[in-house]
Amino acid sequence: MALVDIYVAEDAVLLREGLVSLLERAGHTVLGSTDNARRLVDEVAALAAAGRMPDLVLTDVRMPPTDTDDGLRAAVTLRLEHPGLPVVVLSQYVADAYVQDLLDDGRGGVGYLLKDRVGRVAAFLRSLETVADGGVVVDPDVVRHLTRSGDVDGPLARLTERELTVLTHMAEGASNADIARDLHLSDAAVAKHVGNVFTKLDLTPDDANRRVRAVLTYLREQR
Repeated sequence: MALVDIYVAEDAVLLREGLVSLLERAGHTVLGSTDNARRLVDEVAALAAAGRMPDLVLTDVRMPPTDTDDGLRAAVTLRLEHPGLPVVVLSQYVADAYVQDLLDDGRGGVGYLLKDRVGRVAAFLRSLETVADGGVVVDPDVVRHLTRSGDVDGPLARLTERELTVLTHMAEGASNADIARDLHLSDAAVAKHVGNVFTKLDLTPDDANRRVRAVLTYLREQR
């Protein structure tokens, strides 16, 4: 995993210290940590002004000062004030109010993971790497919550059932190899389905971010 500079925001002191320790043991640099969403925004701004912009921000949702969805709102604010700043939200639940604002800004470098489902350290660290590299990783339960209507409209109506299943796995952060294993398909079959998804969503080969754009289209349209 490429080493990155990370800022951590989490109000539960034991979890915050545990995350900091885990990240540092993995070789990353933790530029700072806080238990307050307002301080998160201010300290990232100060780091940016000092030429030390984090490669990734990892934040909880429910935090002071109001103990509601301050952390998620701070993540949206950070993405507005520092376009392209990778942010991973690590939460106990799916927050409806601002999660679409986070995902719908049209850029990659976002993640939404549920604490109870982070069962393997290696998978968690890979998710951080994916987001830091500009990708999108959304917990399967969050994907199901966002797409709970089950309606497929807009560009997604062009996809076959299998192509939509492949795109769903992509939205969960799965690589082509992961998809091949989970769906019992050959690597070539998965590559073909992924290529068909790109073509049907009008994402051309010269678009270096087309996997991210495909996932964002999925999360935006199928709900």
